[in-house]
Amino acid sequence: MIQPADRLSLVQEYYFSRKLKEVAQLNAEGKDIISLAIGSPDMPPSPQTIGKLCEVAKLSNAHGYQITMGIPEMREAMAGFYKRWYNVDLDPKTEILPLIGSKEGILHVTLAFVNPGDEVLVPNPGYPTYTSLSKILGAKIVNYNLREDNGWQPDFDELEKMDLSKVKLMWTNYPNMPTGGNARMETYERLVAFAKEHNIVVVNDNPYSFILNEHPMSLLQVPGAKDCCIEFNSMSKSHNMPGWRVGLCATNAQFVSWILKIKSNIDSGTFRGIQLAAAEAYKNDEAWHREFNIETYRRRRQWAEKIMDVLGCTYDKSQVGMFLWGKIPEKYADVEDLTEKVLHEARVFITPGFIFGSNGKRYIRISLCAKEEKIQQALDRIRHLKTE
Repeated sequence: MIQPADRLSLVQEYYFSRKLKEVAQLNAEGKDIISLAIGSPDMPPSPQTIGKLCEVAKLSNAHGYQITMGIPEMREAMAGFYKRWYNVDLDPKTEILPLIGSKEGILHVTLAFVNPGDEVLVPNPGYPTYTSLSKILGAKIVNYNLREDNGWQPDFDELEKMDLSKVKLMWTNYPNMPTGGNARMETYERLVAFAKEHNIVVVNDNPYSFILNEHPMSLLQVPGAKDCCIEFNSMSKSHNMPGWRVGLCATNAQFVSWILKIKSNIDSGTFRGIQLAAAEAYKNDEAWHREFNIETYRRRRQWAEKIMDVLGCTYDKSQVGMFLWGKIPEKYADVEDLTEKVLHEARVFITPGFIFGSNGKRYIRISLCAKEEKIQQALDRIRHLKTE
């Protein structure tokens, strides 16, 4: 009898993949579920971005394979974006590698740096893909704690007491998902020092720095960070382009060459029209970013806070990003007692925090990726649930 590879026993189907099938079935039964679970922006890219894609798609000579490294126009736009918003200098020829999204980057970086049996530091709570892909590739997961009383920042005293001799990579994510903990220059400076002292590559996943955040930051702003750190950035959240699958990896030229060696054996480049459209998107002005990444999400956030209040959850008003993270009341023995009640009785899908790690088991996450009227409707349903 044919059996799957052993690695399949190490992971489960992604929570949202599994749960969205249930939601689809409920909708098929006429339940009309409002989803406040997924971080998929529901707004369009800028007009010039769409216009450039349509323009290039009409050209007869634009549909062939592209170089894995990305066309010069896009790499130069990426370098310009980092200089303009973060004041970070990057050589577009050697220090930037376009990605088909950050998930791809997690795969490629792990393959480039980690041997089977090596250890990888993963935040708890944190993005589940850091854990699942590391497991698939034979790495050993070593969790490090993020806690609310420390602003969801790494506890460096705790890290220093760990056996780090086999650690090759450390995954960080600021502004943090799922907690909304913002980036801090003090944290970034300590991460660079930590990486150098222990010969660890720190990879900072940075797709949320523009969402509800007046002061975007990059780990690469720290002097010497490029020597030992890698940063991912993505157009999915900041440019309303989740389905376009465009991101970047920024680091030193040597690291880029190693990652490219992996990437070039896996994909065959991105459609030229998408690359040129992405280059246009990187030119979006400050007014565009303020309208879509600050003001729209700010209005939605106010309604999400009302949902948290009705549910009796506590939350930090200073958190940033496209989610709202809140701690559930003590009366619930388990977070799914609350999220399943909300799903099946109020017909609203919100995310239980346990999927991000054990430190998230008393929390829920509400996505702001829904129109205001939908979030208001969800609030009305949940209010009704509370008064039954």
